[in-house]
Amino acid sequence: MYDRQESEYYRAKQKAASRICKGWVKPADLPSNAEIREAIQSFARLLEGDKRNENLQSMRVAALRMMRRLQAFRPRLIGSVLTGHTRQGSDIDLHVFSDSAEAITHLLDYDGLTYQVERKQVRKDGEERIYTHIHVRSEYSFELTMYTPDQHSYVFKSSITGKAIERASIPQLEQFLASEYPDLDIEAAIEEHEAGVDCYRLFESLLLPLEDVKQDPRYHPEGDVLYHSLQVFDHARDEMPYDEEFLTAALLHDVGKGIDPRDHVNAGLEALEGFVTERTAWLIEYHMHCHLIADGAIGARAHRRLRECEWYDDLLVLGECDRAGRQSGVEAPELDEALDYLRDLGGMFDP
Repeated sequence: MYDRQESEYYRAKQKAASRICKGWVKPADLPSNAEIREAIQSFARLLEGDKRNENLQSMRVAALRMMRRLQAFRPRLIGSVLTGHTRQGSDIDLHVFSDSAEAITHLLDYDGLTYQVERKQVRKDGEERIYTHIHVRSEYSFELTMYTPDQHSYVFKSSITGKAIERASIPQLEQFLASEYPDLDIEAAIEEHEAGVDCYRLFESLLLPLEDVKQDPRYHPEGDVLYHSLQVFDHARDEMPYDEEFLTAALLHDVGKGIDPRDHVNAGLEALEGFVTERTAWLIEYHMHCHLIADGAIGARAHRRLRECEWYDDLLVLGECDRAGRQSGVEAPELDEALDYLRDLGGMFDP
């Protein structure tokens, strides 16, 4: 297993038992997964020396860089890079949550990363399940295991300890790195990578999968979410052609539907955190309230709180654009055109 001739504990134990004992062995007589892991770590400490610790720190920083890039999919670091049980050639293991592998691979394509998508059929607890893994090759090897958004809070069990696996979100990993490496300037270590993140690339990666997200025809006869979003953007451009924040909210208000349709507002806000202004985020956060206001179905207290905000009138206009953007067969701008328009506005008003 240290040389990676085998990657699964069970198969490695069976092969070793067959070679040594020349026959069947009681499972209770075989070493536990935890004992095997400790033996592998002994090899690593002996053969890799101080280089192993230096490599571990570098891998943890690389994990944070990748997680920030994939923040739209609520990444969690798991496995040996988090626990410290790495050896030469270890992968960086991440859990990501999305209904669409294409949404993830589009980001990887944009960054020019090499990857392979693997769908593995596994029989577990009497059920056949298909697990999607995305193997990314860069400075280090990453294995992204994809789960549906509703599994985000699921407690996964470790095959080694039988207990809940250790995992870390982006803020938790940042805090862990600061504690584990007090002399490390985390932001300086990832500054080069972060400088290359283009917010419009992120917007595109969140919007493209919406073409495959269909909506209830009773409320959205126009069809998919991307077509709806582009219609809303077009109406918003007619209303406020030079308001970049408002137009950004109009284009991105439903991006969360490609991540978690059950809670698309919060999913979208989480994906966009740090990439949109406070005003844009507020308009997206409360855009569903527009329809309650229009229908007279909002509570007096909630309505009063919204009216107290300086952006209330803008919210009402966004609601009008949202409702107008539900027409079948009408012309709408292409996604590239919408993003170029926003990019040009950004350049126009940058100091």
